[in-house]
Amino acid sequence: MTALLPIPQGDPSLPGLIDRAATMLSNAKTSAEVLEAREAAGLAYDVAKRAARLSRAKSAHDDLIAAAHRAQADALEIEAAAKRRLADEYDAAQARGDVAGHGRSKVEPANVTTAADLGLRRDQIHDARLIRDAEQADPGIVRRTLDEKLERGEEPTRSAVRRAAEDRLQRSLDRLQRIQESVRQLEENRPPPLTPEMRARQIAVFGTPEDRAIHERLVEIVERIDEQPSPAEAVRRIPPASRHAVEIAPMRRAAAWLTDFTTLYEQEVQNGTYATE
Repeated sequence: MTALLPIPQGDPSLPGLIDRAATMLSNAKTSAEVLEAREAAGLAYDVAKRAARLSRAKSAHDDLIAAAHRAQADALEIEAAAKRRLADEYDAAQARGDVAGHGRSKVEPANVTTAADLGLRRDQIHDARLIRDAEQADPGIVRRTLDEKLERGEEPTRSAVRRAAEDRLQRSLDRLQRIQESVRQLEENRPPPLTPEMRARQIAVFGTPEDRAIHERLVEIVERIDEQPSPAEAVRRIPPASRHAVEIAPMRRAAAWLTDFTTLYEQEVQNGTYATE
């Protein structure tokens, strides 16, 4: 049961409690204020839960029960957001050494702050991290879980949110294990490294990366030229403003290079030897 906070002067209604919790979380600057926002959201959840059960006991109209369920869902969403912030704040404090780690370290000072000093139980920290990690793995999972409950006319509960988070993290863990198994199998099936003789034969057949790049550039040149219109049309379509930038000499050198290349390559293919030798 969430500890009941004193209800401040103002709107004591259920929507007022939810708005108060949302405002407290939005304005929270410290871990203590985040804790207060979480407690306020928990209070709103408990009030909404009691309202829903009372409505069912009195056979109230479905609209009243649905409204109470929506309030529960809103309170749970705020509470989950507070838990995520609490998990981040607590982990950051541990990283800074402001809060003791799990099990007091021998090198930690005796007066270091513990979870109990902050009024937190280990299971509450675990729950906060669970919600935080599930949201990181699948953003929006809390709200979707609550909305699915509402759409089915079911009561949104903390346990439903917790189960959804646990299932999501379990799927992530299963996926990680499958990836690790795939990596292990790849490592086991990895072929042995090439010997110098094997590498030399490979280069003789496939060439070096630089050798293969020559062929790739030639293919690209041909593809680019094939994309052009006929020479006569290309000349006609060069805009007057661009004519001064057309350099003929480099084009003639490129054409001559391609002519020499094709001639030598044909000779090599026909003779089975390097034509340049």
